[in-house]
Amino acid sequence: MRDGTIVVAGASLAGLRGAEALRDRGFSGRLILVGDEPYRPYDRPPLSKHVLTGEVAPGATTLPGVGRLEAEWRLGTAAAGLDRAGRALRLADGTTLPFDRLLIATGARARPWPKADEARLAGVHTLRGRDDAAALAADLSARPGRVLILGAGFIGCEVASSLRAVGLPVTVADPGPAPLARALGTVVGGFVAGRMAAAGVDYRPGTRVTHLEGAGGRVRRARLEAGGTIQADLVVVALGALRNTGWLAGAGLDADEGGLSCDGACRVLDAAGRPDDAIFAAGDVARWPHPLYGGRPVALEHWGNAVAQAAHAARAMLDGPEAAGAYAELPAFWSSQFGLNIKSLGLIEGADAVAVAQGSPRTGRFLAVYGRAGRTVAAVSINAGRWLPAYEAPIRDGAAFPPITGAADQPRLRSLPPGLPGPRGASGARP
Repeated sequence: MRDGTIVVAGASLAGLRGAEALRDRGFSGRLILVGDEPYRPYDRPPLSKHVLTGEVAPGATTLPGVGRLEAEWRLGTAAAGLDRAGRALRLADGTTLPFDRLLIATGARARPWPKADEARLAGVHTLRGRDDAAALAADLSARPGRVLILGAGFIGCEVASSLRAVGLPVTVADPGPAPLARALGTVVGGFVAGRMAAAGVDYRPGTRVTHLEGAGGRVRRARLEAGGTIQADLVVVALGALRNTGWLAGAGLDADEGGLSCDGACRVLDAAGRPDDAIFAAGDVARWPHPLYGGRPVALEHWGNAVAQAAHAARAMLDGPEAAGAYAELPAFWSSQFGLNIKSLGLIEGADAVAVAQGSPRTGRFLAVYGRAGRTVAAVSINAGRWLPAYEAPIRDGAAFPPITGAADQPRLRSLPPGLPGPRGASGARP
């Protein structure tokens, strides 16, 4: 396919890079990008960092390459429905866009505070998009007496780091046992907890908030399940994300808040598990069988995955699924917080062992490698990114755990349980 009409539902990173890949691979037909926000695609990582510290304005986060893309833009209007039989995308303004191919890249949204009346209190924020960051930054400019962050995942920790950098008092309440425990486990998370404490964060592990209470329409405190309250003039709800799949209701696809299922060629799957040759998915919204992890379904919210999967989907759309092959990009992410540069390769979920393989937490520079059933599945570096590339091949090959021994700057290897929480719901990780 080199002409006709391709519609991209979702005008963020994956949508933009997918559209660029289509043009780069020779698609000369009509290309339409649909986005629910009124902005051209922008970069999200700065929102929890430089935008909150005032170093970067929300409007200065537009992604490079937007201006050169030869496409039609339908911004400020969300996708509202899908007519698979008629090959048409329905928009919230009543418009219908026929397509020959459709790329779904609608991403995810922040999980809101579950009590709607409390979520509407002034001073209660989530952080996902550009408007969220602008609203939060405006509230922070009033120098609140205490900011409460609900959740110690990556967004919660990055926001806490940014707020401490500008001198604001911060409390982090998290039902988990350590920061980033769900992503990295308690062994590495415990190290991050020490950095949070050194930065002056009031960190409360094992703390469940049940209610947000206000006065005069503004949030004033959080009530705890175990009794007592935490006073706060501003609350950031950082409880994870929900995939934007609700608009697909009635389309007969295998989709829920955990993602839109697709095959290795990024073709979406219907409720019976059959691929649709005209509809593809990429980025945060996509859930696919990863060949490096036994074909188990994986959904990632990683910047690099959005770029790589969008390019893979574009190839499959134009050249066919056989030519594209199975998408097998090694998961990778990074985070910057509390003076730490955290980088990861592989999937830590399901790991049953971890070992510090390079450096030492005592020095603040180390690499931890993760194993599952005796095989290497992931590695995380803390201020030690130069060591990480050596572990890529062992992770891809499923090498015996630990994969590297006798290396320079390597401590005595000691395998520990990584301290990963159980599935959501079993660990009480949601309010």
